[in-house]
Amino acid sequence: MDSSSAHSKPTVGVVLEGGGFRGMYTSGVIDVWMERGLTADATVGVSAGATFGCNFKSKQIGRSLRYNKKYCADPRYASLRNWIFKGDLFSRDFAYGELPWKLDVFDSATFAADPMRFTVVATDINAGKAVYHDLGPGDVGDIEWIRASASIPMVSHPVYLEGRELLDGGVADSIPYRWMLDQGYDRTVVVLTQPAGYRKEPNSLLPLLRVWLHRYPRLVELLADRHERYNRQLDELAELESQGRVFVVRPSESVKMPMMVRDPEILDRAYRIGRADAERTIGALQAYLS
Repeated sequence: MDSSSAHSKPTVGVVLEGGGFRGMYTSGVIDVWMERGLTADATVGVSAGATFGCNFKSKQIGRSLRYNKKYCADPRYASLRNWIFKGDLFSRDFAYGELPWKLDVFDSATFAADPMRFTVVATDINAGKAVYHDLGPGDVGDIEWIRASASIPMVSHPVYLEGRELLDGGVADSIPYRWMLDQGYDRTVVVLTQPAGYRKEPNSLLPLLRVWLHRYPRLVELLADRHERYNRQLDELAELESQGRVFVVRPSESVKMPMMVRDPEILDRAYRIGRADAERTIGALQAYLS
């Protein structure tokens, strides 16, 4: 993740947490990294960590902030109308079709040519397990995997890929640092979207989710104890961080967001906090990576 020769530098894996529009924080962090010439050997993204993090591999500084600020208030992008009439809060046709291929074009050629391994996490809602899928050419099929990773239960249709019904990867593995550690890279860098001291509470919508998702009992089980698994992940990450085994970048203040954001300035604020935190931690990060 630095500019030294491939023979001398350690291999680096980056983990990008999801969190809906809190992902604007992550966008700010990785934009600063790209401006500083930092990259990674592998990145794994969950949900918004996949939708916005893919720009890390395509080297498109500022893209995720730009299109989200431009289209966040556009009902074609995300709206209750989309959900009522199409079954997806975030439009498959617009958000994952027209936008990346026509309106703010995703650089699939650069994505495919860059040597960084990019993996997305989705949840197999029948097996109740995380699925880790490496993207390749940055084509329509890869965008479908990104959509699967970010498809929120109850406000999204399951995405059918390779014989599986898939939804948001954060349900099964919110912060896939353990998966990344198992890949054997020398250094692991984790970007969180919740500040220090955050604890996830039980899902207040669980009674409704049990009814709505009754066909998927293993998915409901995951949703029921997600807060416990997430908080254990935070505890283990803190321990790994104290041991110097991982480097964590987390928001210096809350970047909490509603599921839908209509005000571009709210997105811009989270992005600016991400940039500031990346600048503040860049020296320590480079020391960790050396």
